[in-house]
Formats: sequence, structure tokens, C-alpha cells
Amino acid sequence: MTTSPVKPRDLRDFYENPAVPVASGTPRSLRQARMLARALGPATGSTGNGARTVLDIGCGDGTAAATAAPLLPGHRVIGVDWSQDALRRARTRIPYAVRGELTGGGLPFAAESADAVLFSEVIEHLVDPDAALDEIRRVLRPGGHLMLSTPNLAAWYNRALLLAGVQPVFSEVSLRGIHGRPGKEVVGHLRLYTPRALREFVAASGFTVVRLEGAPFHGVPRLLRPLDRLACARPQLASILLLHARRT
Repeated sequence: MTTSPVKPRDLRDFYENPAVPVASGTPRSLRQARMLARALGPATGSTGNGARTVLDIGCGDGTAAATAAPLLPGHRVIGVDWSQDALRRARTRIPYAVRGELTGGGLPFAAESADAVLFSEVIEHLVDPDAALDEIRRVLRPGGHLMLSTPNLAAWYNRALLLAGVQPVFSEVSLRGIHGRPGKEVVGHLRLYTPRALREFVAASGFTVVRLEGAPFHGVPRLLRPLDRLACARPQLASILLLHARRT
């Protein structure tokens, strides 16, 4: 069993702990950024659509936004997080990072003010994902893009682990330690989705699902990474789900 260095009092205390990982793997971030770049198109030129506003909600340390920015020239990427520790780190990587929450007072943006939202490895941490998607839908313009990524409960190795009676990777039963599953880090996952469940949930929240792709997981053991990359060809088996949806 691996334990976390500090016993958290609650979820907020947990995520303000600098020892809790807040960055996602670069391969996942690159794949998601390429999906968004294709969706938005160029910001300038005779066929460009003008500069767009992209919100990276739950930006963590800013790694995903910093990875996406070079692929989105001319577009404005703004990081959003409620963790002050995460924002301090994000501001070293991206020019704009502001504090905001998906619940309570809501995001500090007007209705229909954003063209796209990056929602990377966040939904699995939420107590109320319904309210979160409602708030994202509020700030997106009609037809705006939602780029959501989350671990796949039905990843190829999780299917084998469940058959063996082992707790699936990504799932957690405690904020204080690892119990009954592979892995070394406690990251605070509360919910996990299969591809079918994610599609249905997003569609029920007022979005039209455009595309679902797979991405590798940076925590897979080195010897198994070629298999993990191959699994990306079938999102049903991939480690990470990348979903592109548009506000209906």
C-alpha cells in the first residue's frame, strides 16, 4: 500500500497539497490540442475565423494549456482553476490564469463568452459533474467546442484486472492511500466513465458528441506502452478518452 504524505481534511485540502499531481501526460495533451486546432481552424488569413477564446478549466499547473498554445496561434488560451497552488504554477507557463469554480458562484465569465473549453482530466474528480457541464454550457457560445478527456474505466488492462478480482487502475477508495490496485499516487478520482457512459452523459447535458478518440496513459509501465499506444486505435480499449462535443 502507498499512502499520501498528508492526511487531507476534505477535498479542497487534498487538492491544495503541492504533493498531489496536477499535470497530465504530454501525449494526451498533444492529441487533445490537435483535435481542438482542427475544430477551431486558423485564427488569421483569408480562410481564418478570427481569434477565439479558449478556456482551460481545471488547468492545474498549466501544462495542457502550454502544450496546446503553439498549436492554436492567434487564439487566446486562459487557464482556470480554484487551487491557488495550481494557479501559481500555471502562471509560470501561460500568460493568463484566473481563479474560478464550476460550482458555487460559477466561472468568472459572461454567458456565451467562450468559443471552446478544454476540460482535461477534471470530470473524474468532481462531486457534481452535472452542475459542471451546466456551467460549461453557460459560458460556451452556441456551437462552441468542448474538449473533454478522462480515464477509461474499460481500458484494456482494467478489463483483465477486474477478471482477476483486482481494483481497476484510476479508481480510488481513499484519499489517504492506495488499496487493492496497481499504482503509487493518490490523485482523488471520484468517478470513472466507460466510452458509452461518457457519450450518453455529455449528450444528456446539452451537447452533441462529434468524435471520441483514445490516448495513452503516461503511467503505464514502459514494457506495456507499445500495447497502450496500439489500443488508442479503439477508444473502447484506450487508457484515456478524448471526447469532442459541441454546445447544442
